[in-house]
Order: sequence, then C-alpha cells, then structure tokens
Amino acid sequence: MDYTGLKNNIIDVLKEEQIKLGYRSETVRLYYPLLSLNRFLSTNYDINEMNTALQEFCGEVKEIFGDVTISNVKERFCFTFPPQTSDYVHTNMGNTEFIADFIQTISKHDAKIEEIIQLFQKYSDHVHFEKVTHGEFDYLLYFEDGKPDEFRYCITDEGCHMIYHRFTIDDYQDFGFEP
Repeated sequence: MDYTGLKNNIIDVLKEEQIKLGYRSETVRLYYPLLSLNRFLSTNYDINEMNTALQEFCGEVKEIFGDVTISNVKERFCFTFPPQTSDYVHTNMGNTEFIADFIQTISKHDAKIEEIIQLFQKYSDHVHFEKVTHGEFDYLLYFEDGKPDEFRYCITDEGCHMIYHRFTIDDYQDFGFEP
C-alpha cells in the first residue's frame, strides 16, 4: 500500500505546528477521521480494516518516525508520535518559506486581507481568492496549480486580527463549501 499521501500530510501538519509554536522534541498527537484516512490511502476501509492498515503504516515509518501508536474512538483515529517524529520533521523540514511567511503575516495584529493576498501572489501567479458569504469564514485563498501547496486557506477577519484554518481539497469539499 502507498502511504506517501498520509506521511506527507503528517509532515506538513507538524511543520506548520513547529513554525507556529517552535520546535520541541516532544510527543505529538494528531487526529484523523476515517474518511480522510481512506482518501490518503485510496481505500474504502471500515474501522477494523483501517486499524490493520495503520499498523502496517506504523511499521513502514518506524525508522524515521519511531514507535507511532494509533488508537481510535469510532471513526476518529489518534496518532501518537514520539519525540523522534518531531526531531525528524525539524531536521528535514525542507521548503517552509511560504507557510512561515504566511503564519508571520496572518499573526500580526491588524493584519489585512490585502497583505495576505499579496503574500500569496508573491509565491504564485495562480492564486484563487474569493470573499465568501456562507458565514463559516470570510475569505478563501489557495494556489490554483497546487504550488507551493494544495491546501485551502479559510480566513476569518476577527476585527483586530485574522485567524485561519487550512484543509485538504477533499476535506474542504466535505464541508459543502465547494461543489
């Protein structure tokens, strides 16, 4: 089975966390719903089948991530990564320039959406921007060609600061925001 998509998502999430909070060699927990895991693995597994596949995943990534443990409550899976995983991501972070610039920009007091759009445009000529009206968030931004990343950035203007959530394309569509 190809675990590349899941592994890459875990690394991306941990990179983002380390940029936001700083690096610490520590245990980290990430939670994934069954639907997302099935997408990453291109499967249609039930809970038991997914548990079996994830045990195999733990063996596949043991050398770089260490002894990962996985538990679940119904369709929600908890991955517990040992400090070795944080260390690996920190040492092998690769290109984090965009996400680091994004977090720095959006974290500023009185950040403006125009600054955020300009930042996206600094990294690509293929930026999708829209003001949304459904009430869940205010703006949607992403790179139409998937470079430097494929996430959907959902931004809310809280008045004196901006907050964001980023989703994979499929998870974003699951919320019903996009056909």
